[in-house]
Amino acid sequence: MRAGVRLALCLFAGALAATPAHVLADPAVTVLGRDFTFPNKIDGLPARLSDFKGLTINRFVTNDGVTLSYWEAGNGPPLIFIPGWSANGAEYVNLMYLLAKRHRVIVLDPRNQGLSQRIDYGTRISRYSMDLKQLVDHLGITQADFCGWSMGASVLWGYIDLFGTSSIRKLALVDEPISIVSHADWSARERKEAGSIAPSPEPLLAALGAAPPANPDPKDPSLLARLMLMDSPYFANSESFARAVIKDDPKSLGLIMYDHAGNDWRDVVRTKIDRPTAIFTGEWSANVPSQQWAQSVIPGSQLHIYSKAEQGDHFLMFKNPVKFAADLEAFLKDAK
Repeated sequence: MRAGVRLALCLFAGALAATPAHVLADPAVTVLGRDFTFPNKIDGLPARLSDFKGLTINRFVTNDGVTLSYWEAGNGPPLIFIPGWSANGAEYVNLMYLLAKRHRVIVLDPRNQGLSQRIDYGTRISRYSMDLKQLVDHLGITQADFCGWSMGASVLWGYIDLFGTSSIRKLALVDEPISIVSHADWSARERKEAGSIAPSPEPLLAALGAAPPANPDPKDPSLLARLMLMDSPYFANSESFARAVIKDDPKSLGLIMYDHAGNDWRDVVRTKIDRPTAIFTGEWSANVPSQQWAQSVIPGSQLHIYSKAEQGDHFLMFKNPVKFAADLEAFLKDAK
């Protein structure tokens, strides 16, 4: 974490609980202590961070004493994004810019991720779901649209399981298996429908901890290869920004992944989602079968499968933010 960010968090931590949310709306450039020039100039998107007028980074304290940050921009109906494992609001800079024209866009940095506090407790999806509930309460939002990507979808499933759907107007889920770890007694069909890829969390953690390929093959469908493949100027911009301003803590990230991988959300997906739902995946992703199963059991839900040419992998919303923003906007505007 940059020294300026650490100092800002320390200065604000003591007064957070008693201070109204709008008072804490500091410009992103101020909180980060720097501007940032994106490596690729793209029409319709900011060339520098300071060109994104109205982008703020705010904070609040949870009921277990953890300072969480959230990024915010725009006005209109609230749209809350929950990032995936190791992800953060900086990676959403393009999507926030596009969607803030019509929405109040909010991206939560989960505990131990992004600009949120690093701590050694609460590294469970259930606690992350409670953190989301407390963000909603902190903002005074009675109903919003929610979008969870990767592990962020699991946080939403935990949120729905614990608190129901009354605060959700519409729901978007992006490329998350229903159960990463399989049970020994599951049939091949059950594993496929759940999206299971490992018999226990350890092989997954080992794979995620491996060195990513320096020169990935554009035809390699593996997660790390797709992450390192910078063939999208949008993705190159958001990733370079995130890597410049965010420092991850591998130990705490490993703890939440261990808990995350072992959850089986099939009952929640099958029985507790009663809001209009859009599911997004892509041809490069191994998760297509599980997303198809989810669409089959969530009443009235829709499924978007991006082609390989449309950057349809696990990072589709960042690699093709113009299409994703348009598709999400159309879903949110639909009267159904």
